[in-house]
Amino acid sequence: MGELVGAGTLMAVDFGTVRIGVAACDAGRVLAYPLAVVPAGPDALDRLVELAEDVGAVTVIVGYPVQLDGRPGPAAAAVAGQAAALAARLTQPVRLVDERLTTAAAHRRLRETGRTARTARAIVDAQAAVGILETVLDALRQGNLPGRTLEME
Repeated sequence: MGELVGAGTLMAVDFGTVRIGVAACDAGRVLAYPLAVVPAGPDALDRLVELAEDVGAVTVIVGYPVQLDGRPGPAAAAVAGQAAALAARLTQPVRLVDERLTTAAAHRRLRETGRTARTARAIVDAQAAVGILETVLDALRQGNLPGRTLEME
């Protein structure tokens, strides 16, 4: 299963046009937690590299927007480009993973805690990254390796 086997912190990134949600897990890969919300913009990749270093990430997971039928969604090309740019700056591997319904699930979880759309806006992106990471952790527990690693030239 390549770079995700064994222990080590994983970091998940949910690229958005305004905000980028970031989550991480403990080295034993038991608990995923929201790490940060980074404003999208020219300094975003620098901040993501810094966060990966701060948490000691061994792999960075990037949510890849696919449609319900599994085909790449409208934002897929932009996210793939951002993921490639991030991978070029990291020594860790970057892996694209299906993020279907993670933002919707994050909104639902936040509503269940009593947050309104307005109060959840600042953290929903990080919660979506948690959902992406939880999907990966669940798959790893079942012996599966989701997504694909970006090949850098």
